[in-house]
Amino acid sequence: MTPRFVEVRRDVLKQNDITARELRARFRATGISVISLVSSPGSGKTAFLERTLAELQPRYGVAALVGDLATENDALRLRRSGALVKQIVTGTVCHLDAAMIRCALEGWLPEQLDFLFIENVGNLVCPSSFDLGEDLRLVLLSVTEGEDKPLKYPTIFNTADVAVITKIDLAEAADFDRALCERNIQSVRPGMRILGVSSKRGAGFDEWMAMLASLPRELKSP
Repeated sequence: MTPRFVEVRRDVLKQNDITARELRARFRATGISVISLVSSPGSGKTAFLERTLAELQPRYGVAALVGDLATENDALRLRRSGALVKQIVTGTVCHLDAAMIRCALEGWLPEQLDFLFIENVGNLVCPSSFDLGEDLRLVLLSVTEGEDKPLKYPTIFNTADVAVITKIDLAEAADFDRALCERNIQSVRPGMRILGVSSKRGAGFDEWMAMLASLPRELKSP
């Protein structure tokens, strides 16, 4: 039974990779920068995205796809930013895949879009295996989750480009050792870029906005 399971999984991932490559080519042809967000539940992913959309929306064309097992609560919340937002309800599926993204974009993706954000289902395991055609993948962890999260879930950190430590305004109350957490991240993914942010206070968002502003130029360069 195990070999059969492995074979099916390989086929699923192979098809996902094909679809993801098609999406990535489509995004780059139209000049859209695509950023995905992965994290465990409760990390502050939606709050981070809500502030990001609000800060970008006056200057850029922005949209977001949001994945959850049930409800459209996050999409309703994110629409307050003024950005276009669409919910993907996965039911029992613990991650988004490239086919879901392709289906959600049919007849919806607006013209003149600069940034598309994809908020994955809260999970640090399954999303690591599925390419969504994104240009940049962020993995978020909050100060309330502990410094050893990168050591417990190394695969998701190895498949991400940037680590974002959220809720840094609560670091002292949570007795969070940021230096230790950053060392753990670097031990898993040497050279990984790390941001510390507070979505409530706005700390770290100047650096994050600067990173996003540089993305279109970087992606269009040879």
